[in-house]
Amino acid sequence: MDDTDEALLVEDFGAFYDRYVKALLAYFQRRTRDPEAAADLTAETFASAMVARRRYRATSPTAAAWLFAIAQNKLSDYWRRGRAEDRMRARLGMERLAVSAEDAELIRWLGEEVATQLVDELPPDQRDAVRAHVLEDQGYAEIAGRHHLTEATVRKRVSRGLRVLRDRLGGGHA
Repeated sequence: MDDTDEALLVEDFGAFYDRYVKALLAYFQRRTRDPEAAADLTAETFASAMVARRRYRATSPTAAAWLFAIAQNKLSDYWRRGRAEDRMRARLGMERLAVSAEDAELIRWLGEEVATQLVDELPPDQRDAVRAHVLEDQGYAEIAGRHHLTEATVRKRVSRGLRVLRDRLGGGHA
């Protein structure tokens, strides 16, 4: 069996899950700062992916990009409603994932550690721009003013840095 993301998505969903569960937990932890919400959104994302995996087409973005698109939709629902969507869990008969204190700490660590490691590997100008804008939630104007750059330059650095990160995660298609 082929062990590409695309093949695993269809043929061995458990291996696909194992490959991306930490990255998704980190993604949601970074954005929600709530380990229970991160765990819940991760479970919902994988449940949706499992249900929809037969509809995935190799002509689509990579399987990783497809998974993170589902994750982005789940996150949008979470923010719009102020909580994770219950419909998918109910349809699949899933209960809310109980997160132990130990698991919550691991999820917090993943949110910080994985993102920090990936960003640290970027070229310095991109690393600093992505860290400031994405990880520290600073505005483009604020970053530009502090570093005596134009907003366009900061936007370009953030954009390029995020493209590199997407490529490293297997989701980069221009």
